[in-house]
Amino acid sequence: MPAEDTMAKLVSLSKRRGFVYPASEIYGGLASSWDYGPLGVELKRNVKDAWWQATVQERDDVVGLDSAILQSPEVWRASGHVDNFTDPLIDCKKCKGRFRADDLQNQYCPEKPSKHPGECEGELTEARQFNLMFKTFVGPVEEDASVAYLRPETAQGIFINFSNVLTSSRRKPPFGIAQIGKSFRNEITPGNFLFRTREFEQMEMEFFVPPDDWERWYQEWQKTRFEWYVDLGVRRDRLRLREHGADELAHYSRACSDVEYEFPFGWSELEGIAFRTDYDLLQHTERSGKPLKFFDPQSKEHYTPYVIEPAAGCDRATLAFLCDAYTEEQVEGEERVVLKLHPRLAPIKAAFLPLVKKEGMPERARKLQQAVSRRFPTFFDAAAAIGRRYRRQDEVGTPYCVTIDGQTAEDQAVTVRDRDSMTQERVAEDQLLSFLDERIHGSLTSADG
Repeated sequence: MPAEDTMAKLVSLSKRRGFVYPASEIYGGLASSWDYGPLGVELKRNVKDAWWQATVQERDDVVGLDSAILQSPEVWRASGHVDNFTDPLIDCKKCKGRFRADDLQNQYCPEKPSKHPGECEGELTEARQFNLMFKTFVGPVEEDASVAYLRPETAQGIFINFSNVLTSSRRKPPFGIAQIGKSFRNEITPGNFLFRTREFEQMEMEFFVPPDDWERWYQEWQKTRFEWYVDLGVRRDRLRLREHGADELAHYSRACSDVEYEFPFGWSELEGIAFRTDYDLLQHTERSGKPLKFFDPQSKEHYTPYVIEPAAGCDRATLAFLCDAYTEEQVEGEERVVLKLHPRLAPIKAAFLPLVKKEGMPERARKLQQAVSRRFPTFFDAAAAIGRRYRRQDEVGTPYCVTIDGQTAEDQAVTVRDRDSMTQERVAEDQLLSFLDERIHGSLTSADG
């Protein structure tokens, strides 16, 4: 299937089934802004929960933080974002389009979509640097003294709280501080659905290590973060780890590698694992006058830790999981569209389907659903033929459908259908919750196929 067809179908399904809607749609929309619908918000929350569990809950060397979006402007001056967080921008004098100068081969003329910038007989301007930070004002008067910025990354909130966390949590390197939160970048060329937007959510962790140990931890976090996607069902052959060239490194980084996924529009970054050295802690120490160091009681010396930063985009990860899960199959001569999401990520874990609307089946199904919904998100559907209801749940990625039929009243058992294999299994009503729990949370990995 052509890549553009895959993305078009995924965008259509996302809106139709309540995963993602265009933002401000009734007013004509706002470019590259999206609202997560009822199923989308559950999927994205599951992605964040899976990251938090793997990064914080299952480790004893990482703690959490939730720092403010608005920080002192001095934070961004110290970090270098005010001076260095830029992209090269060029304009076409003919079509009035604006483009990133370092990525012309992946951009197209708005008047002639088959041509790249400069191929439409228009003259391109010289490149100029465009700062990506959103500027705002704190207080009632819009003047220079009240300038503030929407954060372009969550990392700086971690760095400026290094000493607070070090003291309050009684940690010592190696240890990490993790947080999930919104960031904002005034991107020149947002696009590709959820992939590049101006408002997005990050899952970032700063791992502070003794300077001599940075290479070991850099390699360790590369492996750990790559395998996280595989453990949640992404096919290994659609992932790769790519080391940055010297000309790609950010101003704060000495080394960086990306976990990339093969989206329908090509290989693109899911997550960066960066070696930030001691750049950020030193910058904030110098500008604030407050030392951000660790005192080693064994050597009796203070030192500034080095930092390894795994930084993932939650929206990009959500898009990758959707892309990898989207499947079209032929079943008994008919096309079946199914989202083969890992059970831990699926928005709905189990759908309860009374076979018919009589003989007490809907009431029994409701009672079972209420019991299971204390543990998992569930859905009740009694409309249309059972086959059509199965297809509806396949399309939104529900891993298990529970059918209550005429035999249930006799043997106190239900039929559980598996989404991927479409096999059915008879399960006792009083064993249903443990049956589902084992298959959803006991399933740590999914087949590569």
